[in-house]
Amino acid sequence: MMDSPKSMLTIFTVLLMAVVFGCGNETKPQEPATPKKEATVSEAAFGQTPGGENVRVFTLTNAQGLEARIMTYGGIVTSLRVPDRTGKLDDIALGYNSLDGYLKSTPYFGAIIGRYGNRIAKGRFTLAGKTYTLATNDGANHLHGGVKGFDKVVWKGESFKNADGAGVVLTYDSPDGDEGYPGALKAKVTYTLNDKNELVVDYLATTDKATPVNLTHHTYFNLAGEGKRDILDHQLMINADRYTPIDATSIPTGELASVEGTPFDFRTATAIGARIDQDNAQLKNGKGYDHNFVLTRQGDGLVRAARVVEPTTGRVLEVSTTEPGIQFYSGNFLDGSITGKSVQAYQRRSGFCLEPQHFPDSPNHSTFPSTALKPGEEYRSKTVFTFSW
Repeated sequence: MMDSPKSMLTIFTVLLMAVVFGCGNETKPQEPATPKKEATVSEAAFGQTPGGENVRVFTLTNAQGLEARIMTYGGIVTSLRVPDRTGKLDDIALGYNSLDGYLKSTPYFGAIIGRYGNRIAKGRFTLAGKTYTLATNDGANHLHGGVKGFDKVVWKGESFKNADGAGVVLTYDSPDGDEGYPGALKAKVTYTLNDKNELVVDYLATTDKATPVNLTHHTYFNLAGEGKRDILDHQLMINADRYTPIDATSIPTGELASVEGTPFDFRTATAIGARIDQDNAQLKNGKGYDHNFVLTRQGDGLVRAARVVEPTTGRVLEVSTTEPGIQFYSGNFLDGSITGKSVQAYQRRSGFCLEPQHFPDSPNHSTFPSTALKPGEEYRSKTVFTFSW
């Protein structure tokens, strides 16, 4: 029997509703989720010292793709890869491609400096009534810890990952009498590369005898890319109203001089090369900038010390620190005799250093902040290098 027209209309209506509502409830295929990038750390061999000590290199990468490579010899940052305003990564740290370069005489590329960063006049100081004699490896003065400072020893290294990022903990035990310094010093330096594009350097030290301690970090930066050109067009700001003038041997005179009206006034961003060759006695003593700046601060804790902008790439470096001073060095003694990672000779002023620190020669200046560390105390310091573009 054939269905009536009314029945046929009812059936058609039901089928149409089923199609319409069925399509509305259809589950669409899910797009595959993009994996969230995370900080990573890896470890590899990086050669052997002449004494047979194995050297390792740690590669830290954050979620934005920044990369820092740090080796156990000297705690040296061998490379820093940072994007420019177009996203192109480039290495902004001067240095070598292999351990062999660092084993030769180098200008402290990327190294941990200790026990005492910067200079001590005539390699002598008196502490607790006793006079100590150190190596004189910079003319008549002691520089950066001596002949075999912390930049030339193999540290123990252990990598880590945590909520803050990826990093490496480096430890070194400096024996009593090391390079002439009193006390057995236990030093720990932690490098952390976090997802805020910060390379954080934390220092910790203890001793069993009173000893001066002044640890710092000595990367030569060129924000245009290592080996590309000089750093004279970099725009530099230093948060300092005063600096410590030096004599002809780069030892502080003891004065805390105002930067006002001098080539040392970087309170407003100024090109590094704008005044570097002025007829100025202090610039002549340093062969350019090689001076400690007294940071303007209120209280303890981190304070912004410096900011550098490279105009062609847009890269920006900001330095914050708990230290009272920062040494600005404009690469005056680079002379083209060193060939770096890009197989380019490092000419004069092709890199700059910003070294947070206590003041040079503090053990011989009672008016400077003390660098004496005593048994039962802890030496603690923090520096943050922040990159943007």
